[in-house]
Amino acid sequence: MTELMDLKSEVKGMAKRAREVSCLLARLSTDTKNNALFEMADDLEKNQGFLIEENKKDLSAGEQALLSCAMMDRLRMTPAVIQAMAKGLREVAHLSDPVGEIVKMWRRPNGLTVGRMRIPIGVIGIIYESRPNVTADAAGLCLKSGNAIILRGGSEAFYSNQAIVRILQKGLGKAGIPGEAVQIFSRTEREAIQEMLQLEEEIDLIIPRGGEALIRFVTTHSKIPVIKHYKGVCHIFVDETTDQEMALRICLNAKVQRPGVCNAMETLLVHERIAAGFLPKIAEALRKEGVELRGCPETRKILSGIKEAKEEDWYEEYLDLILSIRMVKGIEEAMKHIAAYGSLHTESILTSDYQNAQRFLREVGSSCVLVNASTRFNDGFELGLGAEMGISTSKLHAFGPMGLEELTTTKFIVYGEGQIRT
Repeated sequence: MTELMDLKSEVKGMAKRAREVSCLLARLSTDTKNNALFEMADDLEKNQGFLIEENKKDLSAGEQALLSCAMMDRLRMTPAVIQAMAKGLREVAHLSDPVGEIVKMWRRPNGLTVGRMRIPIGVIGIIYESRPNVTADAAGLCLKSGNAIILRGGSEAFYSNQAIVRILQKGLGKAGIPGEAVQIFSRTEREAIQEMLQLEEEIDLIIPRGGEALIRFVTTHSKIPVIKHYKGVCHIFVDETTDQEMALRICLNAKVQRPGVCNAMETLLVHERIAAGFLPKIAEALRKEGVELRGCPETRKILSGIKEAKEEDWYEEYLDLILSIRMVKGIEEAMKHIAAYGSLHTESILTSDYQNAQRFLREVGSSCVLVNASTRFNDGFELGLGAEMGISTSKLHAFGPMGLEELTTTKFIVYGEGQIRT
């Protein structure tokens, strides 16, 4: 009982400190925030050796725990990963500051001028698994958008995340910003998450990043609004008019460039009129990369020896070198399949038909819809947002990659000249 009370007190204390510092963050100048981001980026690079040594502790524990290849890939910090984290912070520093932006103004018949101004959300809790780079990305985005952040990383990345936050807090201090702007749990108990999710007075928004089980747990237990991203069941539809050489490059990239991430292709839909010529080519290329193929009955008539794709395969986010393939009669059937089995994450059409491209863009309801490009581009950095907080597949309050603007809300502002309501 005493231990539980201590945990509650610790979590509540973190949240209260975050609430207090959020008032300061909301009024910081853009230059102050940018200076802090540059200091944080420099310190990450200067402490590369320390970060890699701490990460080795997590990797060793992960190997003993028999973590999957995808999890180990997300967990590993290399010099390139650290450089990317630093680059992400600098990218955020170079982006326009959304705080204080007047989104729109209009004049009422009574002479009042009404507008909407961007303001920080306040205190944001991030619950995430595996990827240490999320620690730096989330901290940078929250700082620039004027929000305090409380981080709860997965136990598999405990040492890596603690080390990163320690370095980031040092950078904040150099810029004159309290370290409480970026806090991280020093405990790994699941109960700490449950306590955090009850603090609706202190925390304004929860963003979970990780597997579907984690996100459903958070959504079920939270009294605080949650931005959800259950999974990424991403599709590519290869239309009959596509440039097949281009389609081969794109499909290969979407599946194998990094299969363990949420914007990797999980299902390939191929127009029946080109299937006989295209499927053997893409199958050969994918097999060379070690991809296991599963197909519908029509696909298996062309690609003998591949596994049968069962009903549950169409819903599956493999996060691995596994791909389901279905032959379709055309764009209608492709979009019907996506509507039935997709997760509102990312879909792409490969086509030379302008009308089909426009229909796909208009009618497919996912957070990012592409024409003649890999699903791997649904990423905040690739789309010009700088680092991202995650990819939301819920339409409120944000949809798609969450950059700076998505970490703000708007309030109404009104200019008057003595008007009173009659």
